[in-house]
Amino acid sequence: MAGPTTAERGERQQESSDPPLARRRLRLSRLRMIIILAVLLALLAVGSVWLLYGSKWLRVERVSVAGTRVLTPAQVREAADVPLGAPLISIDTDAIEARLRRKLPRIDEVDVVRSWPHGIGLKVVERTPVLIVQRGGKFIEVDDEGVRFATVSEAPKGVPALELTLSRSSSAAASLRRFGEDRLVREAVRVAGAIPAAVARVTQVVKVRSYDDISLELGDGRTVVWGSGEKGAAKARTLIALMKASPDARYFDVSVPTAPASSGS
Repeated sequence: MAGPTTAERGERQQESSDPPLARRRLRLSRLRMIIILAVLLALLAVGSVWLLYGSKWLRVERVSVAGTRVLTPAQVREAADVPLGAPLISIDTDAIEARLRRKLPRIDEVDVVRSWPHGIGLKVVERTPVLIVQRGGKFIEVDDEGVRFATVSEAPKGVPALELTLSRSSSAAASLRRFGEDRLVREAVRVAGAIPAAVARVTQVVKVRSYDDISLELGDGRTVVWGSGEKGAAKARTLIALMKASPDARYFDVSVPTAPASSGS
């Protein structure tokens, strides 16, 4: 049998050499693509950094305030001290929040958000007084956590006064030593939060003599002995039932809700 011709041998050599050449070309093509993508990504990164930090397009131009009741938007803006003209991305929202809480204790919650492309939004929730403490001619507002957050010249309407009239008895002195004035204030706040709505509307004074001797003075001259802040829900239910059963009574004692008492007419 005759051997392969010269043309056939050339074709076979071409077939054997083509696959490695094709693979090399594919690798080079992929390498070029990777280099092009890397360059594009680098340019995109540089452009993004410039856009966020170097350009004039994404800078703070305005500060909006929402949620104020007693405070004014101007007071909040001043306390926030947001640097106008700074890159929006560089604003430290946590620092602004901390500044607002420190400078304006009336603020209970605050949310600082970036409002692209040019704004910072400040949404605040103010503390609500549940008791007031009179000191001289001023009134200290106390919220539902016992925080004394503001001093005002006029008492807010519908907010009972807190009177710490600690007696000189040994039990009252022991109560003060054990719990401290701040704890007694929080206990009074706890009582104020448990008072039934119908009674809360006419409560003028929450009087604290000791931890377990707290009473309410109502606007019509009636008195409610509440005791401690414990079992507040049960005491509230008992007080409503007792007032319905004895509408002419002037004195109510729910310090032990399972054994209430009323007297006077």
